[in-house]
Amino acid sequence: MGSRAMMARAHPKLALRPYLAADAPLLAEIFRASIEELTAEDYSPAQQAAWASAADDETAFGEKLAGRLTLVGMLEGSPVGFVSLEGSDKIDMLYVHPAVAGQGVATLLCDALEKLAGSRGTPRLTVEASDSASGFFEQRGYAARQRNTVSLNGEWLANTSMQKQLAAKREAS
Repeated sequence: MGSRAMMARAHPKLALRPYLAADAPLLAEIFRASIEELTAEDYSPAQQAAWASAADDETAFGEKLAGRLTLVGMLEGSPVGFVSLEGSDKIDMLYVHPAVAGQGVATLLCDALEKLAGSRGTPRLTVEASDSASGFFEQRGYAARQRNTVSLNGEWLANTSMQKQLAAKREAS
């Protein structure tokens, strides 16, 4: 009965918090699981393995996240996704655990990042979207700019550079 009661809740509580160093191992796992389970239609197993290997060195992976503005999506108190901003205007990583894909975690993370960037006066955001994620970004108003092919650990992967104009920051008058 307990699991049925959990499933009856239509909108489990989603929350956001800043990245903490202790998150690195779990976010590396979310990164790998997301690639393995959510990109199979667009990328070969060899491409997926090369892509996921970016998290093999969890210390370096954590340092990369710590060096960027990184937000962690929480569901019922547990991290289930994350987004990071490189510099002031590039979405570097957006990954959600496959178990919660389609439940609004990526939307919550992107909404927050876009608001933060916009409040800082950033005129536009860019992202190099995987073929698996480009539809998500397109629905959010990102326009394709160019196709890219990137080399990762001996494998070539295609992605699309996309850009979104952010609302102009209004000055108080």
